[in-house]
Amino acid sequence: MTKISNIAKNTSYLTVALILQKVISFTYFTLLARYLGPADLGKYYFAISFTTIFAILIDLGFANILIREVAKNQEKASRFLGNVLTMKVPLAGLALLSVFVLINVLHYESLTKTLVYISCLSMVLDSFTSTFFSVARGFHNLKYESISSIVFQLLVLTVGYSALLLGGGLIPAMGALALASAYNFIYSFIILKKRIGLAIRFFYDKPLVREIIQISWPFAVFAIFQRLYTYLDSVLLSFFAGDVQVGLYQVAFKIIFALQFLPMAFTASLYPAMSAYWQSNREQLAISFERAINYLTIISWPIIIGAIILADKIVLLFKSGYGAAVLPLQISIISLFFIFINFPIGSLLNACDKQKKNTFNMGIVLIFSIILNLILISRLQAVGASITVLVTNVLMFILGIIQARKIIVYHPKKNLKNLGRVVFASVLMGGFIYLSRDFLNIFIATIIGAIFYFVVLFLIGGFKKEDLLSVYNSFKRNKNIL
Repeated sequence: MTKISNIAKNTSYLTVALILQKVISFTYFTLLARYLGPADLGKYYFAISFTTIFAILIDLGFANILIREVAKNQEKASRFLGNVLTMKVPLAGLALLSVFVLINVLHYESLTKTLVYISCLSMVLDSFTSTFFSVARGFHNLKYESISSIVFQLLVLTVGYSALLLGGGLIPAMGALALASAYNFIYSFIILKKRIGLAIRFFYDKPLVREIIQISWPFAVFAIFQRLYTYLDSVLLSFFAGDVQVGLYQVAFKIIFALQFLPMAFTASLYPAMSAYWQSNREQLAISFERAINYLTIISWPIIIGAIILADKIVLLFKSGYGAAVLPLQISIISLFFIFINFPIGSLLNACDKQKKNTFNMGIVLIFSIILNLILISRLQAVGASITVLVTNVLMFILGIIQARKIIVYHPKKNLKNLGRVVFASVLMGGFIYLSRDFLNIFIATIIGAIFYFVVLFLIGGFKKEDLLSVYNSFKRNKNIL
């Protein structure tokens, strides 16, 4: 019972931390956007995107291996950690060298190069922090990682924005990120050494290193694909269209990124249940999958319709100079539906031992994304990148649902009927928001619109009282499963 209680608490810690982290991060992004303007914001996020791509060279799937292997045998934790650290040090050097060479070959201006160099410090420190916290996860301890993630964002917010207000500019703002990364690194090291009581030493055990590499490569390939898919568009935008377009695109990207805590928190509870049902109850697995699609459809569409109608007012939250971000936001936000339902699809594949299919799908989507970005960015700039986001998320959904139907007996009719009800209620809500947007405050209009949406959806049978009880009970059951 103690173990069950610990896991339940860890899930709660991580969910709360995830929500707070996204809120603080988006608050800082809004303040940063208002203060910097599109061009400087573009430089800032280009530097982060550029170095984040190379960060995968330091952690080739090692985090997943550490969590899994330490959880299996905690007595081997120090040896696994020591061998991973021994591999990561030269890999960190390789990543730094790669960044330095490429950023100079591309002939970026000195300010952009300086931002990239500072961001490199965060890249390396964050990678080692992830390693330390991965071991802590193997000991079923997420409390300190959850606390650290919130403190990290608060440090970035307070130090970074204070530096901007004092006239420091972009370099101190990026320095705030490096400072927060340094805090995270030191904190995670101390937690592992003092709280977990683990000896942190370098080891080189050739058979174990070979075993780690052999196990980690599928995770590494998926991580490389995912990292490139997520951040390469900003790098390509900077190269082909300039910093202003990166800044405009980041408005849409950050809004979508911030909203992902909703399906992430939902699937955190769904995934263990799917794993259990795969072993014991395939019929219930199909029902859970169908319900997950319904719930995330209900959540996503009012956000999509509301954001499309209020896009010009949402963009004004950042600054008047972001007017050109309206269309990219309106296009990108449609992808939210596919992003949301791709979470349970991915969880289903992983829960049913189809991780390689997920990796294969991500590889296809990445190739398609690169080709589409190369074609569209030069012609349509930030709008082109937004179209790519929408099309590639649709493609990821198609590839995923094809695999899902090979695993479970899935009939999409119920989901499609519910989608029709949800879109109908969302459009009615959108009509209300559109008519009231000029005389009601945006936040008041949004709250009233949300209430109106759920009332209409309930009246037309989009969800029932039993569905609410089912969601509540499923969370209770997931705790018992854990």
